[in-house]
Amino acid sequence: MIAEGGLAALWLAASLSLLQLFLGAAALRPGGEGLLRVVRPLAVAQGVLAAIAFLALIWLFLRTDLSVQLVAANSHSAKPWLYKFAGAWGNHEGSMLLWITVLAVAGGAVALLERRLRQDTLIATLAAQAAIGLGFYAFLLFASNPFTRLSPVPVEGNGLNPLLQDPGLAFHPPTLYFGYVGISVAFSFAVGALITRDVGPAFARAMRPWVLGAWIFLTLGITAGSYWAYYELGWGGWWFWDPVENASLMPWLAATALLHSVTVLATRDGLRAWTVMLAVVAFSMSMIGTFLVRSGILTSVHAFAVDPRRGAFILILLLLYIGGALALFGLRVGTVKEGSRFDFVSREGALVVNNLLLSAILGVVFVGTLYPLAVEAVTGEKLSVGPPYFNAAAGPIALVLVAVMGVGALLRWRSDRLKALAQRLAVPILVTAAALLLVVLLVPGIRILPLLGLVLAAGVGVASLAPLWKRNLRRTPLFIWGMVVAHFGIAVTLAGMASEAAFTKETLVAASPGQIMRVGPFSVRFESVEPVAGPNWTAIEARLTASRGGGRPVALAPQARMFSTPPTPTSEAAIATVWDGQLYVAIGEPDAQGRWQLRLWWKPFVTLIWLGGGLVALGGLLALIGRLRRKSPQPRLQEALA
Repeated sequence: MIAEGGLAALWLAASLSLLQLFLGAAALRPGGEGLLRVVRPLAVAQGVLAAIAFLALIWLFLRTDLSVQLVAANSHSAKPWLYKFAGAWGNHEGSMLLWITVLAVAGGAVALLERRLRQDTLIATLAAQAAIGLGFYAFLLFASNPFTRLSPVPVEGNGLNPLLQDPGLAFHPPTLYFGYVGISVAFSFAVGALITRDVGPAFARAMRPWVLGAWIFLTLGITAGSYWAYYELGWGGWWFWDPVENASLMPWLAATALLHSVTVLATRDGLRAWTVMLAVVAFSMSMIGTFLVRSGILTSVHAFAVDPRRGAFILILLLLYIGGALALFGLRVGTVKEGSRFDFVSREGALVVNNLLLSAILGVVFVGTLYPLAVEAVTGEKLSVGPPYFNAAAGPIALVLVAVMGVGALLRWRSDRLKALAQRLAVPILVTAAALLLVVLLVPGIRILPLLGLVLAAGVGVASLAPLWKRNLRRTPLFIWGMVVAHFGIAVTLAGMASEAAFTKETLVAASPGQIMRVGPFSVRFESVEPVAGPNWTAIEARLTASRGGGRPVALAPQARMFSTPPTPTSEAAIATVWDGQLYVAIGEPDAQGRWQLRLWWKPFVTLIWLGGGLVALGGLLALIGRLRRKSPQPRLQEALA
């Protein structure tokens, strides 16, 4: 009965979504304002019902109820409980149910808590949110039902993809979905404001926490996903420009531009049309990401669906939502007032340049991701667009973007003087010049992009601290601290990327036990090979000992695992983290002479990549808390619950 109860809750939530859409549309007509009292509870009830449906699916996975087709296809009684729990969304249907659940709960939160918007704009926002949800409810109920029963009931399930049997599954997908759904809420705000011609600072202040929250979760999701792929796939890299990786990066780029634009609109009443357009673009990128991952159009360790009929359904939703939003924007953009003006030499001007550069990078990634798919669809020819294209095309733009970000932190709002700006830039420029001299002297022959990355990281790291200069740090608003931490995190990440590209050392050997290898400053002794067994896998484990100089030896144990259900080999890398980098080792197959293939990497300061990503997300969280504190949300919450 749990499956039937979950399905019933899903149908009821879909029905309430349809009713919310119709009542919201009716409320926008003259005399319909009173319907807001009905629309709000509908949105809250819909969120509760969707959450009940998702909790029912989790319970079915925890029980390993093999009478449910989804559980039988993606779980196994011998699977550890964590992967039974997270396995509820480690598949196509479950991931879509998680998506719609977060969407519905977010809509309920907007209905319950939002008090800053005009009533008609809030009604239009909730109606737009219901329209988005309705399409995904239809997709789940008619094309991807997660509660379908299976008869006869199998003796055992097929198990979860071994590449997904990692704690990262419990963290990475939900954070990305929270980010995607936060963007959808921002999109609904933009649609509501366009419908009611209410694009202004109040609308931006209401939308900003959702944009900021979505951006935080996307940052965490991308950072966690990068590290997960880095240690799980055993290939030694932190970003492969996989199309599904790009599918998460594109919404982040658009959300970053939107975040800066909505801040200008909320605080300075500028960039009105630009803010609405970016909300549409950011949501469009999240929809395109959904299509890529769940349409079956891609073959990837990240992709779930392989059914083209589902892809056609999602494509129709994508065309309806994006096409409708663009049509509405085209019809109503003429009614959006210009807003306050500003000089080019100002912080607003720097933010506009930053947004243009972010849009350029987004265009590069978009073309590189979709062009091979378009060519294959038209000609049948398979093309591959990989790191050489993306690094060459997006890398220089990203470096310019970071430089402009550093300068923007030193500019004043509205208008500034070049002479005054030059004085403020003196210290960052001196630091940049010193870093350039130091790198050239210590690392002769370094490639140009890593060189520029290291140099800019130093200068921008100093410039990012500019908002704290001459301030009383105890009285500095929390959102200012958030901006500083986030920008400093970008500099830290850039330093990690440049260091990994410039200084990585790799050794590939066929070794026998007792052999000693060298990689970078490390001497690695191959001790032995032993069979080991886990809860639902067996493995060959290499035992190695690494030492640097006279330091304490470090034990490493990379594995070549074999999962029985489903039968799948995987490579489990061994990673030793030290203060200045990571030693990374993966084991391959034995050769005819009984030697084992070993790949060893020394990656100086690679951990700065993920440390910086964490700082960026932390900065966003501090800014969000600071903004919410400033708006004193407690009275609104008490009013909503009264």
